[in-house]
Amino acid sequence: MTTRAQRATTPCPTREGEPLTTPLTSDHGTADPMAGLPLLLAVPAAARLLGVSRASAYRLAASGELPSRRLGGRVYVVTSALRSLVEAA
Repeated sequence: MTTRAQRATTPCPTREGEPLTTPLTSDHGTADPMAGLPLLLAVPAAARLLGVSRASAYRLAASGELPSRRLGGRVYVVTSALRSLVEAA
C-alpha cells in the first residue's frame, strides 16, 4: 500500500507539462510517443499527442474523425484506433 507522500511524488502522466510516457524506441530506433499508453486516453492527452488544441480534439471526436468512446459521461480516445489513424496518414 502506498502512502499519501509516495502518491504525491509519483508523476502523473496526464498532468500538463509532463510527458505522457517514458519515450521507448520503436524498431526503427526512433522514440515512439504511443508506447505504453493506456487503452483509452482522455481527449486533452490525445490532443497533446497529436499537437492540436483541446477544442479541436473534442470537435474531431464529435465529428467521428477521431476514434472515441463515451464512458461515464466522459469522452475518451481509443489508443489503438488513434495509432492506426496516425500510421495511415
